[in-house]
Amino acid sequence: MSLVWLKQTKDTRYEVRSAGHSVRLYTNGVFHSQFNSKSPVSGSVWDLLMLPAFFYPPDEIKRILVLGVGGGTVIRLLNHFVQPERIVAVELNPVHIQIAKRYFGIDQREAELVCADARDWVSEYQGPPFDMIIDDLFGEEEGEPKRAIAASPNWKRQLLSHLSKRGVLVMNFVSAKEMGQSGYFVSAATQKRFQSAFRLTMPGYENVVGVFLRTHVTSKQLRENLANTAGLNPKLKSSKLRYSIRSVL
Repeated sequence: MSLVWLKQTKDTRYEVRSAGHSVRLYTNGVFHSQFNSKSPVSGSVWDLLMLPAFFYPPDEIKRILVLGVGGGTVIRLLNHFVQPERIVAVELNPVHIQIAKRYFGIDQREAELVCADARDWVSEYQGPPFDMIIDDLFGEEEGEPKRAIAASPNWKRQLLSHLSKRGVLVMNFVSAKEMGQSGYFVSAATQKRFQSAFRLTMPGYENVVGVFLRTHVTSKQLRENLANTAGLNPKLKSSKLRYSIRSVL
């Protein structure tokens, strides 16, 4: 794996590395993003952030909000497989935005990149709702990834206020324990706002991706939509897509 670009600030070391056709972003040693334009599905956790779009036919997911850009892997995946009309992506770190544009190919056609604190942006936003909101807000602590905003009942309520009537909320957690302590499980009022909820996992990763939907859907619907999408059918030997799903409602 070769070093492509390096930047060291007072407290942060940014590295962009290449591995074959893949480009990777590391911040303070934490693996933030990876994308390979020749093989978009990589068998990594970013695949899980995209998958919930396929609980519905892809043409129903028109507007997507991504909180936490990193290098922009999930943006590239969404545009490749879902092709929404609009993606708004909010990222606090201007260096990550620079890297996303320069090394991960995130231009204006891919997404509207906004450099802002997600808390402030969500609080102040007054535009139309989103069909899908992805909360992938992570920082680092002692070389380990850590959620930047706790998934409290209040934070979920704020996100829900910008979700469409058939919308899906996707949240990345570092572990099953962290998801179990999130606002969905500690607040009965929050649970009642959703009709379906699932957890997605992948071999080799401790991350758990929580999926919360405002309509009743099944894992069968997800499997059928994936099977009918080129490059995403996990039953094919050539597929790199590996995931497990469990209902938590």
